Amino acid sequence: MKKPLVIAEIGCNHKGEMEIAKELISVAAHYCKADYVKFQKRCNKELLTEEEYNTPHPVPANSYGDTYGAHREYLEFDVDQHKQLMDWCKEFGIGYSTSVWDVTSAQEMASLNPDFLKVPSACNLNFPMLEALIDCFKGDIHISTGMTTKDEIEEIVSYFESKGANKRVVLYNCTSGYPVPFQDICLLEINILKEKFGERVKEIAFSGHHLGIAADVAAITLGATWVERHYTLDRTWKGTDHSASLEPDGLRKLCRDLKHVAQALEYKPSEILDIESVQRNKLKASSIKRL
Repeated sequence: MKKPLVIAEIGCNHKGEMEIAKELISVAAHYCKADYVKFQKRCNKELLTEEEYNTPHPVPANSYGDTYGAHREYLEFDVDQHKQLMDWCKEFGIGYSTSVWDVTSAQEMASLNPDFLKVPSACNLNFPMLEALIDCFKGDIHISTGMTTKDEIEEIVSYFESKGANKRVVLYNCTSGYPVPFQDICLLEINILKEKFGERVKEIAFSGHHLGIAADVAAITLGATWVERHYTLDRTWKGTDHSASLEPDGLRKLCRDLKHVAQALEYKPSEILDIESVQRNKLKASSIKRL
């Protein structure tokens, strides 16, 4: 089994501050040993209605502005800032990516040419955005399937097939909740995605919003080749996602454990391994008594 790739999703956990974003990248790369960090990109005036933009945040304690639109703008980095984030990723030796939430953001982030762009569960039925990604971006397109029916997933995959772009798709099992209780993670959905779409898309992956790291290990034993987890420096920080995120120690242990489990998921290359031969000669040879 190949080593699963780990995405540390920073999202908006940088609290709108580039220096915090830089520290998150550095810690994910050097201490946690993750493979990628991932941010978010939104054009809020395109994504939100005027009413939504000017309505107060539904949870005022988590808001960074007087309205939901002002809150979102405070947490938003522009294209030049994302270019700086990408440069820091290169400097620190970790991959960069971002989720895109609308057509404008998809086009803007495609201009940076990252390895992949992510379609969040909330936007996976935005077909104009999917079309924009197919047309203006040449990398892989990762798609989460939270809040999405089986028929809708089929519709998404069929659309990419009709465009000849399905082998650029990495399809994620995901339950949308913050945090998700264990009984709602539903890891066996990975088996369904593999059965229905495993030959039709590039890879099957797992995006978790749960607590701890046990479920992620199980996900790779079921065949997920990517694992994405929200990541923060402090779970008590102000914001919606921090409480459902891993802190650096948790992310570091996750990366370590997934690597070790992937190494262990092998068949024996020979009936008696070299490590067993010494013990067989020492402990077993004299006790073999055949009839």
